Amino acid sequence: MSSTLSDTTRDTSTATVTGTPPGRTRPGLLPYALLVPAVLALTVALGYPLVRQVVLSLQDYGLAQQFGQPPEWVGANNYRRLVADGYLWRVTLRSIAFCLVNAALTMAIGVGLALLMRHMSRGVRLLVQTGLLLAWAMPVVASLTVWQWLFDTQYGVVNHVLTGLGLDYEGHGWLLRPLSFFFVATVIVVWMSVPFVAFTVYAALTQLPEELVEASEIDGAGPVSRFRHVVLPTIRPVLLVVGLLQIIWDLRVFSQIYILQKAGGSARDTNLLGTYIYRLGIGGGEFGMSAAVAIFMLALTVVLTAPYVRAMLRQEGEA
Repeated sequence: MSSTLSDTTRDTSTATVTGTPPGRTRPGLLPYALLVPAVLALTVALGYPLVRQVVLSLQDYGLAQQFGQPPEWVGANNYRRLVADGYLWRVTLRSIAFCLVNAALTMAIGVGLALLMRHMSRGVRLLVQTGLLLAWAMPVVASLTVWQWLFDTQYGVVNHVLTGLGLDYEGHGWLLRPLSFFFVATVIVVWMSVPFVAFTVYAALTQLPEELVEASEIDGAGPVSRFRHVVLPTIRPVLLVVGLLQIIWDLRVFSQIYILQKAGGSARDTNLLGTYIYRLGIGGGEFGMSAAVAIFMLALTVVLTAPYVRAMLRQEGEA
């Protein structure tokens, strides 16, 4: 009896010192060893390109270096040139505005569709989800070909419909002016992005306890109040993650802008950071400068997503 009590006391004191509950051994090195392959894979897949990009941004690397000539180290000279380049700042402001507008529209439409799908009949919901899935799964180039045809100057459906409504849109060139160019680009980007938001938020809404919604309805809460005080706090973690991803994707959009530029848009007046990096490197042969812009874009992404990351960490801390 005394031996058992002394063993229990010893286990309790050991747990107090080490933080390990009685009767449970501390984990060894095996969990950490199992993480090594994943850490190595991430280091090779993400670390090497990032380091290579940083090194390239500190060099004068052009077409001559592509044929074997050693690159010249210029230090921070590429970054100094960027800071003094007024065009870069115009492209940056343009990219931030495009990113925020598209992210806001995508989130608003996607969340709205997810909420509507909760109140649809099964057949209608299945039809809507099929349409969203087809829009999401369509290849970018194929979908952009269709959108170019819709907004075509001479044979576009959009011009034909607007002209039929009595508006002066016959022969209107949507891609010739920057404002209408970005309107078309916004329609395309939002159309491609909404399905992901709608599906993700709808999946989160399926986990919403119905008794909470019914209780708030019995207490007299209206639809807006129920959404604000019951639904929104429940799906807030999902909204933070989706919003974070949406800002990252919309800031680095490339294919839609580049293909629309090739279809008739003015590259200089419609460049975003993604196309600007491409035209500096592949188009202009200034790979060092394009690498510096890429690092600048990475830093800008961190700045724009920092509030979301802080909110997610605060959410984890409250949980």
